[in-house]
Amino acid sequence: MLCTRCRIRTAVTDEGLCTFCSGTRPPLPDGATAPVPAPATGLGPGAGPGSGSGPGSGSGGWGVGTWPRSPVGLSRAVIALLGCVIASDLFVIGAGLHLRGLWEGLAADESLNIYIDPGLRAQELYDLAGNVQTAAFLATGVLFIIWFHRTRRNAEVFESGVQRMGPGWAVGGWFVPIANLWFPYRVASGIWEASVRLHPDGGRRTVPKTVLNLWWGGWIVSVLASRIAVSQWNRAREPEQISDAAALVAAADALDLVAAALAIVFVRAVTRMQVERAGSRQAATVPERAVPGSTAP
Repeated sequence: MLCTRCRIRTAVTDEGLCTFCSGTRPPLPDGATAPVPAPATGLGPGAGPGSGSGPGSGSGGWGVGTWPRSPVGLSRAVIALLGCVIASDLFVIGAGLHLRGLWEGLAADESLNIYIDPGLRAQELYDLAGNVQTAAFLATGVLFIIWFHRTRRNAEVFESGVQRMGPGWAVGGWFVPIANLWFPYRVASGIWEASVRLHPDGGRRTVPKTVLNLWWGGWIVSVLASRIAVSQWNRAREPEQISDAAALVAAADALDLVAAALAIVFVRAVTRMQVERAGSRQAATVPERAVPGSTAP
């Protein structure tokens, strides 16, 4: 039977929880002890900004759930690639509107010939812009999912009880038809709630999910608009139809640009919250790991 909380690991307790969710993980092998965090500002033992984790921490291995891994380096790379997506969107919008102008002129005056040099160059430029946009999107998508999975693993360390879906869905949820319109949001919601910094007395804070909701809403609108625009573009045959379809495609690309900008805000917000949450966790944990036999002055 699978764990009733994470739905990933095998349940081993009477409550139907796995060793991870129930907090009954086996001891470290060979008498090893859990790593003590360095007093730096990183997220894992000895981890600085942008670095990974120290020995025994992170996803997989005996250190699972002990210390989070820094998402800072990944977030910077994701933000840089999202900037490339925005630039490619601007490129393809400009090329598309130029091509649309030629088709619009042909619709108004059928005596025009756009199939010679000006039209061919415009079409080649538009094809190039489309290829650049696709490459930027794919590279960004891969790195974003890696960052997303890491933050989900970190959320398991911070607050496993608020997670609605297992860590594997941080990756797989994007590739399930229909469900990918909702599953990643559920994962992101759990990440958001778990990453909020606690009150000094240990109480939980409540942070509005405005950034999360705007990012996800922008992404869904962009995806749906793109599918509609591409469908109309593929069906267009007459110059007037092609001109209208090109305008719709340009509008969809503009929505994609907005979605990329909102994604930058989301990535920055989650990364900042996890760094702050990890910092407060280290501050609360270090005093409890004093060297045996030491005495206070």
